[in-house]
Amino acid sequence: MNKLARAFLHPRISRGQILAAILCAGLGFALVVQVRVHARGENLESARPADLVLILDNVTEESRRLTDELRELEAARQRLTFGSDRSRAALEETTKLGRTLGILAGTVPAQGPGIELSIDDPSGRLQAHDLLNALQELRDAGAEVVQINTVRVVASTHFVDDGPGRISIDGQPQTSPYVFKAIGDPATLASALQIPGGVFSNLRDSAAHADIAQRRLVRIDAVVPGPAVPPPSASPQ
Repeated sequence: MNKLARAFLHPRISRGQILAAILCAGLGFALVVQVRVHARGENLESARPADLVLILDNVTEESRRLTDELRELEAARQRLTFGSDRSRAALEETTKLGRTLGILAGTVPAQGPGIELSIDDPSGRLQAHDLLNALQELRDAGAEVVQINTVRVVASTHFVDDGPGRISIDGQPQTSPYVFKAIGDPATLASALQIPGGVFSNLRDSAAHADIAQRRLVRIDAVVPGPAVPPPSASPQ
């Protein structure tokens, strides 16, 4: 049991595993681009010229961001494969990968440039799907980390209507104002929310009011608890 606990707390990650993780990340980025382009393409025929300009700007910015990320992944692969100090490069990539996974899992705080979106719902007409739509638009625009009020958004986050003026997020009842903190390119995130017929238009249709502010630094401090690790059992004497 002691050996099992030590293996869990101090896993050994080989250079091959790191390379596999980097390649999987690159493949994930490609799949994300393909899905997003396909989803947007279905609505282009009915879009107005002004909408098309905004969509093109968002796609261009998203393409630039993904290209930069892919370039970083390729540079990491080169260091791990051909670098003179591959052990050090592997350690650096392991540390970076661990930090990235912690942020994605929501178990560590995060900070960076982004936006703060405040949604006021005085009439209590907003429903769970309205907040979900806002979150999805932020994700599509490249939001890397999101917090809504005191809830850290992760892959399993869910929204449920909890009565008039109340929406439950991951089992935690929330009321207006709903404050989104999102880390990502501020201009791209703000532009995506304000596309005609998009999030802001839908909120106005529900008599809700939204304010958005671009920030050089957004701090996300809400975290989700990590998996509990049972203490090792005592070895027989």
